[in-house]
Amino acid sequence: MKNVVSVSLGSAKRNHIVETELLGHKFRISRIGTDGDFERAIDILKSLDGQVDAIGLGGIDVYLVVGEKCYTVRDGLKLMDAVNKTPVVDGSGLKNTLEREVVLSLAKKGGFFKPGTKVLMVSALDRFGMAEAFEEIGCLVTFGDMIFIAGIPYAVRTVAELEELAAKLLPEMVKLPFHMLYPTGKKQETVDRERAVKFASFYNEAEVIAGDFHLIKRFLPEKLHGQVILTNTTTEEDVLCLENAGAGCLITTTPELHGRSFGTNVMEAVLVALMGKPVEMIRSQDYLDILKQLNFSPRIKYFSSEYVLQAT
Repeated sequence: MKNVVSVSLGSAKRNHIVETELLGHKFRISRIGTDGDFERAIDILKSLDGQVDAIGLGGIDVYLVVGEKCYTVRDGLKLMDAVNKTPVVDGSGLKNTLEREVVLSLAKKGGFFKPGTKVLMVSALDRFGMAEAFEEIGCLVTFGDMIFIAGIPYAVRTVAELEELAAKLLPEMVKLPFHMLYPTGKKQETVDRERAVKFASFYNEAEVIAGDFHLIKRFLPEKLHGQVILTNTTTEEDVLCLENAGAGCLITTTPELHGRSFGTNVMEAVLVALMGKPVEMIRSQDYLDILKQLNFSPRIKYFSSEYVLQAT
C-alpha cells in the first residue's frame, strides 16, 4: 500500500484518513494539521522523511507560478528543505494543470462559466492557471489579492495587471512570515467579521466565488444569494456552512474521497506516488496524462434546484 501524508499548518480539527484504490494501487492518504505550529510541522516532516511514498505541504505555498515567473515563498521552502528522501510537493503543479482544465471543461460542458459571468477570485496569485482560464472564457473577473490579503479595497481586473502586481510585490512578500499572508491554525476556523462586512459587496456582486477555501470562508458574508463556489479542501461541515449561507452550488476541483475533497497538495502527492518519477522531472503534461487515466472529475453539489435550471 502506498502511503501519502499531507502535513499542514492548518487546524488539526480537519485531519482525515482515507484508504482508496487508484489505477490498481491501494493508497492510505492522511492529513496532519499542526494548528499553525511551524516548528512542529518541521519535526513531523523530518520524522516522515524516507518513511512514506510522498508528502504534501498544506496550509502554505512554496511556489507561486505567475505567468513565466516562479516566486518561492521563504517559509514554504524551509518546510520543503526539511525533507531529503521522500518526494514533497505543495500543489502548485496541479493548480496550474487540473484547476485550469476544470474551469475550461465546466465552461464547455456544464454551462457554469460563460462570457460575461461575474467571478470573484479571493486570491489569484496562488492560482494563476485558474485565473487565466476564467479570462480566456471571457468572464468578468475580480482578482481579490489586494482586498483580502492586504486589506486594500483595490480590485485587479485583468491577468496582465495581476502579473504586473506580482512583479512589484511578490519579491518582498514571499520573505514575510506566511501567517501574515494567509490564515493558518485556528484562524481557519473563524470568520474575520470586520473585513467580511467591509468587503461583502465583492461577494454580493459575484455570480461565482473561486479560489482557496480558507480565504473564501475567512471573509464569507452572513448571507449569499445562490453563487457558485469553486474551490477544494472542503469537509462535510464546510459544505453545510456554504449551504446554510445560501450558496447555490459547490464545485470542488479535486474529487471527493469518503466525503472529503482534499487539497491540491494531497492530490499532487498522490499523483507523484503513482508516477514514481523524481519531482524535478515531472512536467505539466505528465500531470495531464495521469489525470486523464484516472478520469478525475470535479464534484458538483447543488444546494438550490433553481440553480440546476440555470446551469444546464
